[in-house]
Amino acid sequence: MVEFFDIFIGSTDVFIEGLWLTLRLSVVSLLIAIVIGLFIAMLKISNIKILEWIADGYIWIVRGTPLIVQIFILYYGLAEVWLIPSFWAAGIGLAFHSGAYIAEIIRGSIQSIAKGQREAARSLGMNRSLTMRRIILPQAFRRAVPALGNQFIIGIKDSSLASFIGLQELFGVSNTMGSNSFNYLPYFFTVAVYYLVIVLILTIGVNMLEKKLAVSD
Repeated sequence: MVEFFDIFIGSTDVFIEGLWLTLRLSVVSLLIAIVIGLFIAMLKISNIKILEWIADGYIWIVRGTPLIVQIFILYYGLAEVWLIPSFWAAGIGLAFHSGAYIAEIIRGSIQSIAKGQREAARSLGMNRSLTMRRIILPQAFRRAVPALGNQFIIGIKDSSLASFIGLQELFGVSNTMGSNSFNYLPYFFTVAVYYLVIVLILTIGVNMLEKKLAVSD
């Protein structure tokens, strides 16, 4: 236990750098994933069979293959075409993975909006696109906030897989420092505490936002 506290305090600077990289990677991947998820959700509810099949195929591939395999394919596959930095390979891989789950979250939120609102918008002269943009999507995103928050928490933890392509995020830092001293356990305990603190803060934030949205409703 004493050794754990010595490592926790003594390696703060290094772990803070890894924490910053973890947060940047998670935010970038989430923003890209939201764009992907929204696009796929629109395909899913388009009522055009070929577009629905494309969306279903993408979701099936993501759910049916491990995230680490997807990151490796992007990193090593794209490297044969052009050199892609590890950060963006990991970010795109995480976004590609999360996008499928976010698509289902957004699709469910959109379909939860009462059909009467679409009919009311049409009666006011709004077309389908305008109705979706001004009436449906704002409400859908409000309803999706708790699930999107949970997906972001999952993304934070999934970012640890970026260490396998050389990124020194939190887990990468702990793995490197453990290999240098041949004493992995204290460093793994240290990184576990960092992840627990991050998840705790995000969970509190998501719960507060959910309650605020519930009151405003």
